[in-house]
Amino acid sequence: MADWIPDLARSDKPRYLAIADLIAEDIRAGRLTVGDRLPPQRKLAAKLDIDFTTVARGYVEAQKRGLVESRVGQGTFVTGAPRARPRPATAPRAGGVDLSMNLPPEPDDPALIERMQEGLAEVGRDLVGLLRYQGFGGTRADKDAATAWLSRRALVPAQERVFVTPGAHPALLGILGLLARPGDVVLSEAITYPGARAVAAQLGLKLVGLPMDADGIDPDAFADACRTHAPKALYLNPTLQNPTTLTIPEGRRAAIAAVARRFGVPIVEDDAYGFIPAHGPPPLAAIAPDLTWHIAGLAKCIGAGLRAAYVVVPDARSGYPFAAALRTASVMASPLTTALATRWIEDGTADTLLRFIRAETAARQALASELLPAGSFRADPLSFNLWIELPAPWTRSAFVGHMRTTGIGVVASDAFTVAGPASEAVRVCLGGPSSRAQIRSALDYIAHALEESPEVVSSVM
Repeated sequence: MADWIPDLARSDKPRYLAIADLIAEDIRAGRLTVGDRLPPQRKLAAKLDIDFTTVARGYVEAQKRGLVESRVGQGTFVTGAPRARPRPATAPRAGGVDLSMNLPPEPDDPALIERMQEGLAEVGRDLVGLLRYQGFGGTRADKDAATAWLSRRALVPAQERVFVTPGAHPALLGILGLLARPGDVVLSEAITYPGARAVAAQLGLKLVGLPMDADGIDPDAFADACRTHAPKALYLNPTLQNPTTLTIPEGRRAAIAAVARRFGVPIVEDDAYGFIPAHGPPPLAAIAPDLTWHIAGLAKCIGAGLRAAYVVVPDARSGYPFAAALRTASVMASPLTTALATRWIEDGTADTLLRFIRAETAARQALASELLPAGSFRADPLSFNLWIELPAPWTRSAFVGHMRTTGIGVVASDAFTVAGPASEAVRVCLGGPSSRAQIRSALDYIAHALEESPEVVSSVM
């Protein structure tokens, strides 16, 4: 079919991938059949008004998939239907629903999963090279992808300030290890991410929690703590904070940055969820770039198993000891993981995953609003979790224990409380491998428990 012309406007993928996809689609639909000759590459490039190399890459991609074959001196011919891709087996799950881990929802759209698998297969074509040692901080291509990704958050740092690291936790460990010594004070939210508590404990740092209101930490309390404790850093999880789900608005961020500047306190910004809102406030690294160590992990906005994070250091000089610290601890980020992240960012798969996560999270939060008693929880329409402040006479230990007996896992507030008595509250997560139907069932039971006393719900077990 020398007159075959694909409609590239039907795809949001890079054009070469769109060409291969449309060849597969037309084979399935019968518009292309075995033995059909595709248009010469230069002729098709001229008709589509695109580069010859783009068409060439599209034909090569189609050949890799077993769709076409190239015959020297004759052209490119259709050889058959696309090869079936095996679906990964689903591990059996025990009864109940684990709502204890704050994960993004997992994609279940076959087209999206196939697209993810294609990226993985493409990365695997350079498997031998990816098994070698790589320089710390990422290749130029990896840093290009990182800066393209970070630009979605209004960050445009020079490449010498950007490092690809093996996840947010090693980055946080390296940063706090540089900024503070055992016994030093680091400030955080009074209710904060357990990972930050664990890192501070491992380094022997004293974590001091700051009081919070609906907009985040109190700037005046921050200033008082700077005078009292001479802290070495301020750790914040400012967007869709884990576990309270609050997002610090831009005005409060500016006020926090002003206090940090006045007292010369570095800010460690854990922006794990920063990419989830389509139009969130600017990161602290955009407001006070010279003070802020910015950690943009990919685990929450793409997938928890993608252990990679992009770190933006305050200046090029800060990068030298940071690179040395992480190189000592981990040698390098996994080249395989980094290459997959780069591939998905370049070909648009990461954006597609992010759109899915936003849509599915919003649907699950809508379920919570529908099923749980009004005013019984704190959440954001795009947060992966709920923060439930329990009504009397429920205590957090009784509630967590009761949920466990029904196969529902939730986390008590003790895990997040920096100092002092923990509130009677629990975190309930809505993402991960659980289906929307499983989430609905669990929320329905939680609603029942919240509306009854511990004695009543226990008596019906």
